Amino acid sequence: MSDADEPVALIRLLIVDDHPVVRDGLRGIFDGDPGFTVVGSAADGAEALAVAAATRPDVVLMDLRMPGLDGVTATRRLTAGSPGVRVLVLTTYDTDADVLPAIRAGATGYLLKDSPREELTRAVRAAARGESVLSPTVAARLMGRVRSPGQEPPSQRELEVLTQVARGLSNKEIAAKLFVSEATVKTHLLHLYAKLGVNDRAAAVATAYDRGLLTPGGR
Repeated sequence: MSDADEPVALIRLLIVDDHPVVRDGLRGIFDGDPGFTVVGSAADGAEALAVAAATRPDVVLMDLRMPGLDGVTATRRLTAGSPGVRVLVLTTYDTDADVLPAIRAGATGYLLKDSPREELTRAVRAAARGESVLSPTVAARLMGRVRSPGQEPPSQRELEVLTQVARGLSNKEIAAKLFVSEATVKTHLLHLYAKLGVNDRAAAVATAYDRGLLTPGGR
């Protein structure tokens, strides 16, 4: 009996990306491998949640930047609602502002779209086993973050959010004031925590004042 004929469970895979060409290309890779079955695909985070609920995949290949519900938020909801589902981020972005929120949201791994085919299939198998998988460039970036936290400066929008935090506004109030969603505010705060090397709102505000990023009565 060949390996392909052995009664082992196939890895059930859901592909999430807003570009049809990327979805088709990934489907072609995994459809041609007897160890996988692609149970569905989705063009954004909201569709990913719906398809995942209907198909119960083992691994979700998740893009990050998509219209509507983004990949980080979708990852957080997937891992919270279905702990057995492994999310493997597959994106073109490897900045701290992308990597750290995705991992904090519960992603099992983080790969870049230029990864070789063999590395990709190997990573999905590892993710299905619950193993963490990071592309070499992402692993190096995270190591640099551990060694030298807080080096990347906050963006203009992140400082706008932090200004409102310093004024005592809640996430809901900040969202209404800046005309964004609460999820967006939370994402900005996560980015700020990573860049400032802190873990909560109070420490972020104190550190920002200390560094001159915020000033009394303004910014």
